Amino acid sequence: MTGPAVPGRGDAAQVIRLYRSEDKIHPRAVDGFYTRWRWAFVALTQLVFYGLPWLDWGERQAVLFDLEARRFYVFGLVLYPQDFVYLTALLMISAFGLFLFTAVAGRLWCGYACPQTVYTEIFMRVEHWFEGDRNARLRLDKAPWSFNKLWRKTAKQAVWVALGLWTGFTFVGYFTPIHTLGAEVLALGLGPWETFWVLFYGFATYGNAGYMREQVCKYMCPYARFQSAMFDRDTLIVSYDPVRGEPRGNNAKRKKGEDRAAAIGDCIDCGLCVQVCPTGIDIRNGLQYECIGCAACIDVCNGVMDKMGTAHGLIRYDTENGLEQRLTRGQRWRRVLRPRVLIYSAVLLAICSALLWNIASRHSFRVDVVRDRASLARLVEDGWIENVYRLQVMNATESPQRYRFEAEGLPGLMLSQARTVELGPAEARWVAVALRLPPEVAAQTKPGAHPMHWRITRDGEHPETVIEKSTFVLPR
Repeated sequence: MTGPAVPGRGDAAQVIRLYRSEDKIHPRAVDGFYTRWRWAFVALTQLVFYGLPWLDWGERQAVLFDLEARRFYVFGLVLYPQDFVYLTALLMISAFGLFLFTAVAGRLWCGYACPQTVYTEIFMRVEHWFEGDRNARLRLDKAPWSFNKLWRKTAKQAVWVALGLWTGFTFVGYFTPIHTLGAEVLALGLGPWETFWVLFYGFATYGNAGYMREQVCKYMCPYARFQSAMFDRDTLIVSYDPVRGEPRGNNAKRKKGEDRAAAIGDCIDCGLCVQVCPTGIDIRNGLQYECIGCAACIDVCNGVMDKMGTAHGLIRYDTENGLEQRLTRGQRWRRVLRPRVLIYSAVLLAICSALLWNIASRHSFRVDVVRDRASLARLVEDGWIENVYRLQVMNATESPQRYRFEAEGLPGLMLSQARTVELGPAEARWVAVALRLPPEVAAQTKPGAHPMHWRITRDGEHPETVIEKSTFVLPR
């Protein structure tokens, strides 16, 4: 794009680039209370993600989503596609949980448990191992290619690729039994879809955590854009205290232990809070949508305050009202129970309670009833009226079961033959069943569809019955 001529520079045109690549951010390593908490969540989330596929439950994998067989195993639960409502409930719980945590404490999910943050932390730690801390990485990037630079960059990339592929392998292990998947990989017999998803998920992990990093949080993640709708002035956020910190100074103007009244603000303008920020922002400029609430700036600032002999908390978790009104911790906590928090909590509690009740009271088998659409009703021998149904019986237990069918709703309604079916563990089967109505009853009943219901009973030591509604059609 060409702009207007600049006065005093003749007729030279000025070129303004609307799009440019941003400089790579090299976050500085930091240690502190919140950093240790962040790494604890990294360890916890990855222990769950990488460990669950290897956990056995009886004779099968504890968590397995078998798409080919349309079975979903979650520890002791055997779920079918008809149980999709549970996934809907989990998504609603996740959404309202995110709304609640955001209203109370900002982007804690982003800073501590989001997969993008977690894998970025892991990949940056690998980068730190091979290339050193921030200043060393900056020097290495600017240095000409040499054996030292080549082996460090190559080793880092090799570990990144290995982490990405292992992550992709683990992801696919939730859909294909991971022991089988491992044997296929060792035998170089991986199927095309499994190969695709291992490489795709591995590449996504490698690219997002190794290169895109903060770009995902700033430009790709929608949460950064709509979080402001859930924030208010009593939301806990990472905050810089300008009353205490301004005016800023530097080490040459401020000595350790010097009285603040005789010097300047507590902020010595060292810039470390910017250097440790994974998104490259300056928290001293106030609340910004790029802040993911990781608290790295709090840890590094507290370390500087220790060296300067001043109190912690120049940068801290606080609320906008807390900063302006100088609220105590107790006063801030009393403001937590405000209307939006109570509404989110009530909805979240209701959904969780409904989900738990539904799981606890669910039947050990499911039945779907489908009428035979090829022939709604037909006249058979001796004037009997017959309707044909297809019943899908799904055994949601991991032991063989026997089921018995009965029909009720019209006088004299009976099965054309006694019908029972035996299913193996977690087996589903379609069963064709014919219902007949005596001619004398049919003569006294109006033509059309009449309500009736199926009664399916699981036999055994603890019998259980499922009732499904349907209709019986009489021809005109």
